[in-house]
Amino acid sequence: MASDSTFDVVSKVDSQEVSNALNQAQKEIVQRYDFKGIGAEIDFSGEKILMKANSEERVKAVLDVFQSKLVKRNISLKSLDAGEPFPSGKEYRIEASIVEGIAQDVAKKINKLIRDEAPKGVKSTIQGDELRVSSKSRDDLQTTMALLRGFDEADLQFVNFR
Repeated sequence: MASDSTFDVVSKVDSQEVSNALNQAQKEIVQRYDFKGIGAEIDFSGEKILMKANSEERVKAVLDVFQSKLVKRNISLKSLDAGEPFPSGKEYRIEASIVEGIAQDVAKKINKLIRDEAPKGVKSTIQGDELRVSSKSRDDLQTTMALLRGFDEADLQFVNFR
């Protein structure tokens, strides 16, 4: 009698790679000519990444530098939750954070997608900030993985394929 095969759908980010990207962005901001004398900086304080500059365009350029460093380190921009520039005294700021785990509303959308479009024998359950997908057929699970790779709302990885 064959048991169910399963895999977990997670959304995780390598924090060391984020730290490396942040350090590279800090170095580039210090060295670039167009950032000289405008108070441009990027800092990480616990949960938040704070970008500062003297104008809205410059703070967006700081965000662009950080995003390019994340992409070079194979971190999806779907994991970066950056706000809009806002004035704070004489400078503009952008607060950003790295999103890990699958939010409940996104997990429900993934669950509905699996129910509606995956092969019939595939079942999924929400377990905290991840999903467990199970089926008797490993081929159906492979098909479900291919379906979820096209999901745009979160950066998804597949682990524990058994």
